[in-house]
Amino acid sequence: QVQLVESGGGLVQAGGSLRLSCAASGRTFSSYAMGWFRRAPGKEREFVATISKSGGSTYYADSVKGRFTISRDNAKNTVYLQMNSLKPEDTAVYYCNAARGVVAARPDWGQGTQVTVSS
Repeated sequence: QVQLVESGGGLVQAGGSLRLSCAASGRTFSSYAMGWFRRAPGKEREFVATISKSGGSTYYADSVKGRFTISRDNAKNTVYLQMNSLKPEDTAVYYCNAARGVVAARPDWGQGTQVTVSS
């Protein structure tokens, strides 16, 4: 059973940067494409970015393209999300999960990490 622990969130001013991390337990981390998702207050959880098993391919939601970068280190069982030029509309709880396209491949979620961007 894979467990995911997100970290790195916080309060930042608009235009600032944060780097999120997602540490996964289990030996099968490199067998999964991974993704970041977010849930803003009062909204449904939405797709942010995904990365292939090897890390060679990435895909982003239009709303974050050019500002966010997803990466992974399979030796550390960790996936990252570098977020630059943050906007108030990026405020949300951010989650990682195994991904199948732009949807989560697993029904279970971690606790997420809160990102708050002030204007």
